[in-house]
Amino acid sequence: MIHIVFNESEMDLMKQVIEMDETLAGDIIQIKDDFAVGPLAGIETEEGWQARLQWWRLVSEGSPYSSDLVGSFDDRETVKQIKAKLDENPEEQLWIWMGQNQHDVTGYYWLMPQFREYQGRVMILYLNNLPFINEKGQIFYPSWLHEIQPKEFIKAKKLSRPITLSEFEIDPDEWRKIAEENAVVRILEGGKKIAGKEDSFYDSEILKNVTGEWQKATRVLSNTLHRMKIKTGDIFVMWRMKDLVSRGKIEVTGDINKGWKDFDVKLAGGKTEQVQLTQEAEQ
Repeated sequence: MIHIVFNESEMDLMKQVIEMDETLAGDIIQIKDDFAVGPLAGIETEEGWQARLQWWRLVSEGSPYSSDLVGSFDDRETVKQIKAKLDENPEEQLWIWMGQNQHDVTGYYWLMPQFREYQGRVMILYLNNLPFINEKGQIFYPSWLHEIQPKEFIKAKKLSRPITLSEFEIDPDEWRKIAEENAVVRILEGGKKIAGKEDSFYDSEILKNVTGEWQKATRVLSNTLHRMKIKTGDIFVMWRMKDLVSRGKIEVTGDINKGWKDFDVKLAGGKTEQVQLTQEAEQ
């Protein structure tokens, strides 16, 4: 059994789950790229893949992550290794775990064309619109797998099912449409429906957390990530914040070209202009 997850936090989660239920024992593998943002045109080609890596290098400038993060992994090689394991053992199954969010769903779509030949051996666990019990004993509907307690997670295995032949025919076509649209931002509109948005999609969320007083850029980043309903990664949010600075929507003091902790921000024009800027970003 090979388990695929799409977030680093879920690696430890799956280890805890396997410790509680040995019937799920197997390799845990993460697909690391976030296909919910960035260029996808021609991604099946080396040129398209390199264009995507270059975009990630651009938006990652000044991030606290290691300078060689981009290019330090290759999900294409990960897929090759999974296929090799499936070929070596005809009894091996691949389980794809997916939460109700655009990050997981776009990752799933990227995988689909590559595992068509293994139809019948690829299982899907899509935990969408399903109630779970949180640590306080309350019912909630998780968007991300890491929100689910390990003991509750075990129950989810009953929902596993093989990806159907029809899905292996339709979903790769859907992925092709998503890639050809080549939107900078992709969100989940329900089910498995992905909708493309402009690169400014999250700008209004950022502006909601910028005030007329100076704040550390990292504080604005943290507040935005915590409060936004449709989540995205910190690298993308900071890239958009810097773009808002370049367009004069946000004022900056310090060196924006250094690390994230090296500059402060405040709303251009003070609080009276905040509502107007937010409304413009939402339009």
